[in-house]
Amino acid sequence: MRRSASNDPAPPATGPRNDWQTILSLLPYLTAYKWRVAFALSCLIGAKVANLGVPIVMKHIVDGLSSVQHLTALGRSEHAPGIVLASGVGLLVVAYAIVRLSTSLFTELREILFSKVTESAVRQLALKVFRHLHALSLRFHLERQTGGMSRDIERGTRGITQLISYSLYSILPTLVEVGLVLGFFVVKYEAYYALVTLAALVAYIVFTVKVTEWRTHFRRTMNELDSRANSRAIDSLLNYETVKYFGNEAWETQRYDENLHRYRQAAIKSQHSLSALNFGQQAIIGTGLVFILWRATQGVMAGRLTLGDLVLINTFMLQLYIPLNFLGVVYRELKQSLTDMDRMFTLMNVEREVADVPNAPPLAVRGAEVRFTHVNFAYEPSRQILHDVSFTIAAGTTTAVVGHSGSGKSTLARLLFRFYDLDRTGPGNSGGAITIDGQDIRDVTQASLRAAIGIVPQDTVLFNDSIYYNIAYGRPTASRDEVIAAARAAHIHAFIESLPKGYDTPVGERGLKLSGGEKQRVAIARTVLKNPPILLFDEATSALDSRSERAIQHELEQIARERTTLVIAHRLSTVVHAEQIIVMDRGRIVERGTHAELLRVGGHYAQMWALQQQRASDGTEADPAGEAAPAPQSSTTPAGG
Repeated sequence: MRRSASNDPAPPATGPRNDWQTILSLLPYLTAYKWRVAFALSCLIGAKVANLGVPIVMKHIVDGLSSVQHLTALGRSEHAPGIVLASGVGLLVVAYAIVRLSTSLFTELREILFSKVTESAVRQLALKVFRHLHALSLRFHLERQTGGMSRDIERGTRGITQLISYSLYSILPTLVEVGLVLGFFVVKYEAYYALVTLAALVAYIVFTVKVTEWRTHFRRTMNELDSRANSRAIDSLLNYETVKYFGNEAWETQRYDENLHRYRQAAIKSQHSLSALNFGQQAIIGTGLVFILWRATQGVMAGRLTLGDLVLINTFMLQLYIPLNFLGVVYRELKQSLTDMDRMFTLMNVEREVADVPNAPPLAVRGAEVRFTHVNFAYEPSRQILHDVSFTIAAGTTTAVVGHSGSGKSTLARLLFRFYDLDRTGPGNSGGAITIDGQDIRDVTQASLRAAIGIVPQDTVLFNDSIYYNIAYGRPTASRDEVIAAARAAHIHAFIESLPKGYDTPVGERGLKLSGGEKQRVAIARTVLKNPPILLFDEATSALDSRSERAIQHELEQIARERTTLVIAHRLSTVVHAEQIIVMDRGRIVERGTHAELLRVGGHYAQMWALQQQRASDGTEADPAGEAAPAPQSSTTPAGG
């Protein structure tokens, strides 16, 4: 169900999910390779059966050698080599080597078969999370912390590998081996050995699970503090210039160290509890081993068991307890992996605030007429931004929207792109509607809608790649000649050619190596390359000087010719050519008309124009809307303008 933009955003799940829920969420990605999984499990069982045969063969070797030793003691030592061959001990030694080699062979076959399953599951899940994050609304991305979220995804994908590896290569093989050994004890010897072994195993597992559950909150705390420290570090580095402007390097270091200090305390507590867990596990293992070896020793002394039987029982116990000892570590790592995966799956469960309706058709653009009809919108219920906004941009014409900062101009652009959806759950479709050629944009696919609109934003953010890549991003399939033609149209080709690396010049993080005007020209070039039927210029020349603005403005007018264009502007000189100018104030349309008509009216527009002309004649730069810049808005709620 689509949420209204005026409703609260869908928050991420606040509490950890049940571990079985996390495991069940992973299963669909494994069942896609069910035959490969089945073969891998067959190899697992084969490896454990072969491993069970190792001590059995060793028992017969020891018993055979005991017989040889007995004959040697009777004075027949000169015939010892023949006795060894006759007793079959030599063949048993060969069988021992074959069984051991079989164990290794089946184990490696299992890993070869399952490696594709593991890596495919990681790839599919990582891709699904990445795609889902791009599908979430602007509201989510304004509230997120990039560093912490990237760390959650990294740990989550690593947790998938660890979960599959530990469960398939450690837990499941150990359980299979335990079952085989207990059955062998009951059939071959007496139930005592199986009962003691089972009691020790149950005590070990219960102790490990209980203590690990108690320790889990230490790990969760460490994860949260690690993500928080990483978020603050990345945020500080992204705002490197601001830190330098205010000389707050020491302050940022102190904030980072506070998180590291809390992480250190949580890590120390985790290590202390780990030591207690390890000691308890060894105490349980040692107790069980003493009871079993004592009974076996008595059997040998009484003649019920041979020396080979004692070796067999001892070897079985070692084969069980060595991986069982590691099983404690595995369980802890398994819990950690589930905790890490839980955070990633929580991201996947964040509701898509803006979603396509079922079977939504693509947008069919004919003349590209854009119509806003009685649009009402609020980022938060207590603060409405737009009030009954209605206007039409005729196909192939240019409409400009001007007004004071915070009047709701940029909100129109966000709504046209469907970064938010209008509320149509209220009475009479109270949120209004936005249509293109008569099609409600909420009823068409977002991909087709955004493919039909090109934007030159006020704040241009570039990828940390080359200039060529950033221009070609408008249409990645474009040829190099088309990319260069778009750069020429944006009057940036000469600048690019003057650089030592030309179009291969890296622009840096968020394009910080370029000036504001250069970044804006790159944005214009990639929009030219996209060649959409609808254009949106959101302060497209705000970062340019007057000379560059005049040159670019002519190109923008050429680009906008015969295209439906919405221009959001502060500098009124850039919109005098528009067929329609909309004047907004506090989320309402207060005037509309051409430049000449609005000047004749002598209202808001005429006052802003007069103020702009006065500032221009004085040689000063100011907000042509006649207001100081507004106070910074909360990062969770976009400003209205």
